[in-house]
Amino acid sequence: MRMLAVFEKSERIRHIGHLDIQRAVQRGLRRSGLPVAYSQGFNPHILVTFASALSTGACGKREIMDVTMAEDVSAAEFIERMNRAMPGEMQISEARAVDGKHPSLPGLLRAARYDLLIRDPAQAEKLISAIPSMMARKTVPAMRKTKTAMKETDIRPLILSIRGEGHHIQATLTLTEREACKPGMLMEALAREAGIQEEIRVLARREALLGQDEDGRMIPLEQL
Repeated sequence: MRMLAVFEKSERIRHIGHLDIQRAVQRGLRRSGLPVAYSQGFNPHILVTFASALSTGACGKREIMDVTMAEDVSAAEFIERMNRAMPGEMQISEARAVDGKHPSLPGLLRAARYDLLIRDPAQAEKLISAIPSMMARKTVPAMRKTKTAMKETDIRPLILSIRGEGHHIQATLTLTEREACKPGMLMEALAREAGIQEEIRVLARREALLGQDEDGRMIPLEQL
């Protein structure tokens, strides 16, 4: 069996990178005493995968991991034992057991919903005011980092929804194994539209990871 678990990466540890998050989860699984499964070979490791790596500097409200279990365990026991073993900044809120045929999380992932807190009120007002004109454009260029270089890409079709209120911008952005619009790319394009050249201080919080149901509706990935 496999256990899909929803956990938080709190604001306090937002500057911790994904590799450190992976190590923290693996330590927690070992400390919990849960019957987790290990890979075969000379260097066995716990079989755990993540739906999507979260950028360093961002926090996540509902991150998702997939843990392969060697024996059946209830969701309640998994949550209780893991939360005793995990840091307070990475507590698990939900878990669900699935069988081994359940599709991989990265393969189901289609988008992510973000809340972007703009620290400077004047910048927030300019950025929010620039949303309609940016979204009215046929193309919205932004720089995307590849394995070898920076490449310009059109993020307009990757912005599924965006709105602003107060000091916050809420956006749903495409996030798949093949293409993605990250918050930094969105902010780069929006700053250009607003005519802002100075640095913009943003707290990015990933609110949810989304997949598509049979009717094509975006729903939380953990519900698929």
